Amino acid sequence: MHVAAIDMKTSRPLKIVGWILLGITVIVILFFLLFDWNMLRPYINRKVSETTGREFAIRGDLDVKFQRGLDSERGWRRYVPRPYVSANDVTMSNPTWSTVGPQMAAAQRVEVGLHVLPLLRKDVVITDLRLAGPDIAVQRLEDGRNSWTFKDNGPSQWEVDIQRLSFDSGKLRYQDEPLRLDLRADARSIDGQQTAPTEGVPPYGLAFTLSGTYNKAKIVGGGKAGAVLSLTGEDITFPIEAKASAGENKLGLRGVVRDPRSPSGFALKMELAGASMADLYGLTGVLLPETPPYSTRGDLLGKKDGEFWTFTYKDFTGKVGASDLAGTLSFAQRKPRPFLSGSLTSKQLRLADLGPTIGADTGAGTKAAGRVKAPPAGKALPVEGFNTEKWGALDADVKFSGKRIVRTNDIPLEDLEATIRMKDKVLTLTPLSFGMAGGRITSNIRLDGNGKTLDAGARLAARGLKIRELFPKLQSMQASFGEVNGDGVLAGKGNSVAAMLGTSHGEINAVVTEGSVSQFMLELAGLNVANAIFVKIFGDKQMMLNCVAAQTTVRNGRANIDRFVLDSEDAVVNMSGYVDLASERLDLDVRPKTKGARVLSLRTPLYARGTFTEPKVGPQAGPLALKAGAAVALAAVNPLAALLPLVNIDKAPDTNCGAEIKEATKPPKVNAKTPPKPVAAR
Repeated sequence: MHVAAIDMKTSRPLKIVGWILLGITVIVILFFLLFDWNMLRPYINRKVSETTGREFAIRGDLDVKFQRGLDSERGWRRYVPRPYVSANDVTMSNPTWSTVGPQMAAAQRVEVGLHVLPLLRKDVVITDLRLAGPDIAVQRLEDGRNSWTFKDNGPSQWEVDIQRLSFDSGKLRYQDEPLRLDLRADARSIDGQQTAPTEGVPPYGLAFTLSGTYNKAKIVGGGKAGAVLSLTGEDITFPIEAKASAGENKLGLRGVVRDPRSPSGFALKMELAGASMADLYGLTGVLLPETPPYSTRGDLLGKKDGEFWTFTYKDFTGKVGASDLAGTLSFAQRKPRPFLSGSLTSKQLRLADLGPTIGADTGAGTKAAGRVKAPPAGKALPVEGFNTEKWGALDADVKFSGKRIVRTNDIPLEDLEATIRMKDKVLTLTPLSFGMAGGRITSNIRLDGNGKTLDAGARLAARGLKIRELFPKLQSMQASFGEVNGDGVLAGKGNSVAAMLGTSHGEINAVVTEGSVSQFMLELAGLNVANAIFVKIFGDKQMMLNCVAAQTTVRNGRANIDRFVLDSEDAVVNMSGYVDLASERLDLDVRPKTKGARVLSLRTPLYARGTFTEPKVGPQAGPLALKAGAAVALAAVNPLAALLPLVNIDKAPDTNCGAEIKEATKPPKVNAKTPPKPVAAR
């Protein structure tokens, strides 16, 4: 009896507490049901306007009702009633400078579902946000100001989390002055009657049309999208399909957005085309070179890690000018700069399509767009300046390989390999290599864009270039053999190829250790008329080359021929002079000497002079005139004596090829402005 009495005494206070809590709950519910929420509209309008610095207004009815949770929620939470705040005719003004309209956002009706308990932790968890008839107009100015950034009130103690967004027919206008974009979208509900793009994905709920202008070109397009976007959980499926064009720029998307808050991100089929890849910078932030018109298609993937996104254009194929292109590129948002990485391949690369990258003209596709500045009259080197202003916009590490390189010159190029890196406004191609004339040229190139003028440096190594393939159209050279090997280093300053070469310093060396050359070519080079005719009548043959050695020093853009000797079993040829890269002029003397007697030989020094665009090559007039004058004078005495000045009986001494090659194979000097020595091509 004593124990029972204690239990009765304990249970009675508990019942009282329970009744009190139930009474409070009933009072709260009755309060929410009977309270006129419109009385709070002036306070809410004033408070939001003060906080944002914009005029905010709820002009229609304001109401609060309780509903159970969403069916998509798991566990007991779906059964817990929660308040749903509804407001009619809601507006938020644009800043006074805006020209896209007085209202930044307006909606016929806004409904907001909230979790109550998180409010105690200053967390606003919006389980459901529904917009009816939204009309949004936002703008970004050239100076960087935008209409969607509100008054800065310092760090907020409140966190806002939106879990589900749904909307019906509405309008959007986005004007972006830096992008020269004025986009309008008009959406209408289609009640889920359209077929879903993928099995298991909700049907389309909205159809939209696109209009406006981009770079003064008219925008035409449209598409379909889902009407509900879930922003939490692991099973997010938001379908989208869109196509738009503005002049030569075309974009197509089709696929499903999957969980944008988790690493699964989204996967979309994308088609992209435009007048130049450089135009993508404004839209994407990806720094790409100027190119001729391009078109690509592939998979666009996105994933989010913390606050940063990584976008991958996977397994894409396409064309740039007349070149094909394929590969995978990833663009990762990170600090202090985003990072572009990936690999590109081309089965057929037209070298002209890369012209804008180095400031060269590339024909109608680019020239018509006025993108490349042509060299002045009488000049050959590219003068178009590199635009380094955006070099600090990203870092990059991209590998490129091209199987066949198409160009206008006779010597084909193949198997181009390049690793392109950008870091801290320094662009390097380490290495850049390609096959040429049966051999390979490997180079390291460095361009430092941190100053007003580019600091440029390059090292190159040529290995195994076949003599006969260096002259593919000369039949007399096809039986020649031997290989050319060389090394070079150059450094210069300037914002164009012409300026860099015109200020360059460095050395270039080349040798041929063993080989052969056409006898006809040697006789012709020495103006040995009778011997050349004899060779052509009775047949050409190969003359053994003992060595070829060349050394050139470059100072202030002037390449001086310090050493050039060609030694064969029949003759020795020396060359002197210079090639001026700054003025684009050359002045070279070629002095052949025979190792045996020659009849009807006009052997005399040759010259190559003039500009790069109009060089003049021929025998030097002075020595040739002396021989001709002597022949005329002797002809007056005896006609046969006229042949005496044309008989060459001088014998040139053999060249010390070992010493010449030793000097010419010394590594070019290195300085701080030039890249490290490239790995020798194999």
